[in-house]
Amino acid sequence: MTKQETIQETIKTKPQTATWIWYPGDFEIRLHEKMSVKRRARGVPYPAYWRLDRHYSNVKFRYTYDLPHEEQISIKAEGSYSLYLDGRDNYRSDEPVITLPAGRHEISVSVFNDVEMPALFIEGPNLRTDATWEATSYQNDWVSAGTWTFESPSVPPSAFRLAVAPQEPASVEEVQGHPLLDFGRETFGYLRFHNLQGKGKVRIYYGESMSEALSIAECYSLDRFDAGEAALQAEGGIYTLGAAKAFRYAWIHADPGTTWDRVSMLYEYVPVTYRSAFECSDSKLNEIYAMSLYTLHLNTREFFLDGIKRDRWVWSGDAYQAFLMNYYSFFDLDVTRRTLIALRGKDPLVMHFNTILDYSLYWFVSLYDYYLYTGDFAFIRHYYDRAASLMDFCLAQRNEEGLVEGRQQDWVFVDWADLDNSGAVSTIQILLARGLEAMSAFAAELDDPVASGSYRSLAEELKAKTLSLFWDEARGGLLHHRADGVTQPMLTKHANMFAMTFGYLSPAQQERVIHSVMLNPEVPQIRTPYMRFHEMATLCESRQHDHVLQEVRDYWGGMIDLGATTFWEEYDPSLADDAHYGMYGVTFGKSLCHAWGAGPIYLFGKYFLGVRPLSAGYGTFVVEPQLGGLGWMKGTVPTAGGEVEVDMDASRIRVRATGGHGVLRYRKGGQTIESPIPEDGSWLEASLH
Repeated sequence: MTKQETIQETIKTKPQTATWIWYPGDFEIRLHEKMSVKRRARGVPYPAYWRLDRHYSNVKFRYTYDLPHEEQISIKAEGSYSLYLDGRDNYRSDEPVITLPAGRHEISVSVFNDVEMPALFIEGPNLRTDATWEATSYQNDWVSAGTWTFESPSVPPSAFRLAVAPQEPASVEEVQGHPLLDFGRETFGYLRFHNLQGKGKVRIYYGESMSEALSIAECYSLDRFDAGEAALQAEGGIYTLGAAKAFRYAWIHADPGTTWDRVSMLYEYVPVTYRSAFECSDSKLNEIYAMSLYTLHLNTREFFLDGIKRDRWVWSGDAYQAFLMNYYSFFDLDVTRRTLIALRGKDPLVMHFNTILDYSLYWFVSLYDYYLYTGDFAFIRHYYDRAASLMDFCLAQRNEEGLVEGRQQDWVFVDWADLDNSGAVSTIQILLARGLEAMSAFAAELDDPVASGSYRSLAEELKAKTLSLFWDEARGGLLHHRADGVTQPMLTKHANMFAMTFGYLSPAQQERVIHSVMLNPEVPQIRTPYMRFHEMATLCESRQHDHVLQEVRDYWGGMIDLGATTFWEEYDPSLADDAHYGMYGVTFGKSLCHAWGAGPIYLFGKYFLGVRPLSAGYGTFVVEPQLGGLGWMKGTVPTAGGEVEVDMDASRIRVRATGGHGVLRYRKGGQTIESPIPEDGSWLEASLH
């Protein structure tokens, strides 16, 4: 191939659309910084209480081109910039359009911005910014530039906003002489006043419940503004408040003489596609599934958040569950990647994610799940070094017995429960072992057998030590913690659930755990959907599907019976009336729309429809549906390469799939049968009689 042909081939294979580029990870880190300071409690700022990493303010980009003719390019940058050709310092230019000479040359552009993330957009007939460019933060670290979908020179990364859509209240009624708006269910967005008139003060009290909105002194969210000033800011006769809120109800108080025609809102959301479905013979479960999807969607935003009223932060433990729910619903990988990157942040590490030891460990498991469900190892490769440095940070906290302990400045969380987390906690050891297994798998994929073997050996050693030190044969389970070299007698479900799910127990130990711990009413019960997620999954792993369905009906259905329109941060059926809304010593402190409340999405998709990947990206997968006492069920689960549909009743199973090599597994006549699922998308039908 001649030089000219090579040039033309390179031009043809390059993307034909220019895109904004930046130092990889900085877009997510800057966006996370912005998100982490948006929380307000009664109008007072409540920023996150951990270190917020920043973008690099000084970034250099480079690219080597080979053009047959000179070419004019246009340049835009977020920040001040200077351009160099072949490293020549005398070629600096801040002109928006310049001419590049023909031939082979290296173009480099330095961009400085200490407010927003430095970003660059270059567009020409053949030369344009894209992922083939490199970036450096001046730390000897030339890496592939970061990109996403910013393909317009007039819409830089700093202009990123979520989508909005108008919504009207479901009803408006007068309460004590003031209008109370009810939007019918929990929502998120900006109130809008149409044709606002007058010069008085307007005060708005928001509530996820009616009780909260009507509590002037204790509602969590509120707004105040001057109608005269607001009218000057109105566009098209509509004044839109500047800060989005989570609410169902809004109670509006205004000074005499202040009027408006009506109040609506702009609903703010991520436009995800609902790729999953579940329907069964139990209408209550159908309602629970639909509400779970809506709950997860409301918390699927710039990142997977914990709750949309409080905290509106990115918590690693919450995100771990949201990732799994996402794989069984939207399969939105943009939000997943943004969240993983933002959580990891930058080196050097001095504190655990969200200050919580277990939350650093969840990140490794989340990263492995991402690879398993998507097959996207390029993402893993890009962030492997940050995973390795995080693991080094965690391993440095091992005590003389080789067990990880929380430091004085660490929060060892595990769950909202009355737990003594001093010393070495068994749940922490199990999560670390799983993280080491993930790192071993990553290193093997990167063709680093030494690192892979080292991580694997550490994992095996830690698992063996944990089972040896924490297993109580008489009580049939793993005890909770070990202090001063002595394992304490506290028995909880937490470590046992993870050990079961990760396959760390023998069949005999699993049987003991199910009956002696999981189904034992004398073991402390779990109150939060956060750990209910793991509890129900563990019971499903042990084929306790009938029991799980009844628990879902009672627990999640109990919230619906109390009027919930989204699922809560915590639910205690023993409470009455407004006591349900309190938490953290705050009357309305509980989040009534919390991502970890959407767990039935995962349970129904993985354990009832029975769809789960066996190898990365659903290259191979199994479908093992379980009715759990239902008359019938049907549904759809998205996969990396398509989707899986399941239709089952007591007499037969029907399955079809697109992408990957799938197997239908079911029981018939006391035997386990496996049948290959057709790869042409046609239905496979199996009789159960």
